[in-house]
Amino acid sequence: MKKLLFICLIAISTLAGAVDPQLNVNFKPTREKIDTTDNSKIEVVEMFWYGCIHCFQFEPHINKWKKDLPKDITFKRIPAVPRKDWLPMARAFYAMESLNVLDGLHEKLFNAIHTDKTLNPTDESAAIKWIATNAKLDTKKVEAAFKSFSMEAKLKKANQMFRSAGATGVPTLIINGSYLTSSTMAGGGQNAIDITNFIIENIRQSSNK
Repeated sequence: MKKLLFICLIAISTLAGAVDPQLNVNFKPTREKIDTTDNSKIEVVEMFWYGCIHCFQFEPHINKWKKDLPKDITFKRIPAVPRKDWLPMARAFYAMESLNVLDGLHEKLFNAIHTDKTLNPTDESAAIKWIATNAKLDTKKVEAAFKSFSMEAKLKKANQMFRSAGATGVPTLIINGSYLTSSTMAGGGQNAIDITNFIIENIRQSSNK
């Protein structure tokens, strides 16, 4: 599949608009092949950290892109945990997910950190209180979600994905467990989306041959 993708680079101008995707410059193969959830679909994973201003600025681009995804595409977010001080926000993400409040609080958490500047993303106790207050949940229930057995397994898996991808920062997009790009590599948030679409289209073409 990778060989076919490289051959299809001649279609850059029509597939990626203004951006000029260059292998190992704007996007690259993942360090290792990463298993996807559903082999019948093309999976796009965004690795992010709530404390990252670039991830916050990337939100409008990724939200617009995922609004009307084709049926053959799946999208999910995974918190990156390459450093210990990123763990509180990774726990916050998975806790909100397990408590079924993620959809309502995801954007609010970003805003609390970057717009309102009322939350320190490295402070786990503050994150627990913030979720309890904004989700109108008992603090002990949120604390239990932060310290659950399943939480540790999810954090371990997230850490392994970051390393297997060969990512060096966030936001990073992993396409079908085989390629990655980022706003830094691509030269901006919209460029990262354009390159992701370019890779997706090449995967489609490769699968049809």
